[in-house]
This record gives sequence, structure tokens and C-alpha cells, in this order.
Amino acid sequence: MSPEPGNVALRGSQEDGERSFEDRLRPADLSEMVGQDRVRENLAVFVEAARGRGESMDHVLFYGPPGLGKTSLARIVAREMGTEFRATSGPVLERAGDLAALLSNLEAGCVLFIDEIHRLPPTVEEILYPAMEDFQLDLLIGQGPSARSIRLDLPRFTLVGATTRAGLLTAPLRDRFGWSARLDYYPAKDLEAVLLRSARILEVGLADAAAAEIARRSRGTPRIANRLLRRVRDFASVKGGPEAEIDAEVARYALERLDVDEAGFDKLDRALLSTLVEKFQGGPVGLDTLAAAIGEDKGTLEDLIEPFLIQGGFLDRTPRGRVATPRAFAHLGVPAPDTGAGPQRRLF
Repeated sequence: MSPEPGNVALRGSQEDGERSFEDRLRPADLSEMVGQDRVRENLAVFVEAARGRGESMDHVLFYGPPGLGKTSLARIVAREMGTEFRATSGPVLERAGDLAALLSNLEAGCVLFIDEIHRLPPTVEEILYPAMEDFQLDLLIGQGPSARSIRLDLPRFTLVGATTRAGLLTAPLRDRFGWSARLDYYPAKDLEAVLLRSARILEVGLADAAAAEIARRSRGTPRIANRLLRRVRDFASVKGGPEAEIDAEVARYALERLDVDEAGFDKLDRALLSTLVEKFQGGPVGLDTLAAAIGEDKGTLEDLIEPFLIQGGFLDRTPRGRVATPRAFAHLGVPAPDTGAGPQRRLF
């Protein structure tokens, strides 16, 4: 059965609204970006130096957990350099010809952003090496004995790569970036500033105490903070009208309804910790076993859940598997097991 035209229009408008929301909240330049101070300061130096020499900026790699601003920084590089911005992702570039077509259509000084760059196929990655280093493209034309290789010159461009799994990058690719920058989780104070800025853009009344409450539960991630702000705004508008200000009481009520606790844990976070603590007595337990017990893909646990839990001191990775820390037991209200680490008795 074909979908109703009205449903198609509604779905399309919702998708456009999501994109519009994200675009509106992205910082336009370095002066508008909040947090990641060292990264911003260094990036400002590299941009100014490149502009002063009249050159394209060197290739840059941003890595770190998702939602911290890697895409926004890539857009800022293009805007600060006054050049065109092109974006793609590693999984999209399935064949060497896909990358060759993209590179051959770049303008001089263009910023090419490749998200999830660690997922580039090896054949595609090999095409990227001479393009990054020598700004040349090696192509093989024909097949069999009549095949021949040609080399095309490319305009100088800036490649900005982004990855959540820097350890999966091959050494040859990693070494071709002129600068690599790790993005860390945001402290609560920076997230409060992000939320207050977003509220001004969205024309939403947000009390300082409410911003602090949302920031504390946002897992150190601006993307999550902005997402929670939208949902809290929905609760506030239904409870007090479209123009209602979001105060601390409404923020707490909405976040509790959203199953986001005071540490920022959602259902999946709590499922991982409670499974590890209650079913496996705190571990150690392998990731495959843990994923099967929860019913979740192990890649999701490793990329999206574990980094925050590890940095927050709730989880440890050991050679034998994942281990819950005493802080995890305390958060769940479960007594920590006796490790037997007390004073040893003399046997003789």
C-alpha cells in the first residue's frame, strides 16, 4: 500500500526540521564555538597562518567520541578559509572510482570532509595517499595487458577527517595528516553555555538552573544537550504554553520522564551496568558476552556507551574483559563484592 501523500509530506517536513535545527545551532565560526579551548586556539593559528601565506590549510584529523563537534569544526575551517565545503563519509566511498570522481571535481582550496574515515576500504584509501601528499590522482585505465596508469594533477585542497575510532586508522593514512586533534567530553559549565546559546537561537526561555540541570545529565556531549533541550522544551510548552520558560523543576520532571538519570545514564547505560553487576558480579566479562546478554550490537556498546562510562569511572577495560568499578556499584545501590584485599594472615 502506498503511503498517504499527507504522511509523506509530514515525514519530509520532519526530516527538514531536524536538519534545520542542527544547522541553526552549529557555530558559524571559531568565535561562536564553545568549549574545546586548546583545539580552537591551535586551529585559529593554523587558519591565520595559511591565509597569510595564501595557501590551503594542511590536512586535519579530528577524533573523539561522537557528538563533540567534529563536523562543526570542519565547516568552520571552510568558512574561516573562505572556501567551498564538501562532505562525505567513509562507508559511502565503496570503490576507488567514487573517491576519484570526488577528488577530480574539487576546486582549489576546497575543504573535503570525510566522516568515519576509519571505514574507508583499503582500495579507496590507497587512492587517497598520493592525493593527500602530492595532490595527484593515480588512475588505472583499461584491463589486462592493455591497462595503463595515468596520473592527474589535483588542485590543492584540505582534507578534514573525522573518526570515533582513531586506533583503527592505518599508520600510512594517519601520518599524512598535518595535525591531529582529540576532542574531549565537555565540562558541565561549557555545556551550560552551549545550552544558553541554543536557547537564544531557538527563542526559548531557559533559566540558569535549568541549563545546569540539563548540562549535568548530557554526558558531556553538546549534541545530547541540544537534543535534551528540544525534548524539555516540548514538556514545558505542553505544561505551561508555547511561551513558557524552562525552569529547573520542569527540566527535572522532563528528564525523569525521558529516563535520563542524574549521571546522564539512559536505559542502555543502566542495562549495561546492571547486567555487568547483577548477572556477572561485576566482571570481568567479554564484550561479546555482554552484548549478547543485553541484546545490543557490540559496536554500539564500544563506540557510544563505553567511552562515557570509562571516562566517568564506572567501567574498566581489562585484558580479561569489562569490569564494573566500585562507583558503578554505588550508583546502582548494590553492595560491592569483597575483593579479599584486606591484610593477609601469616600461615606460619
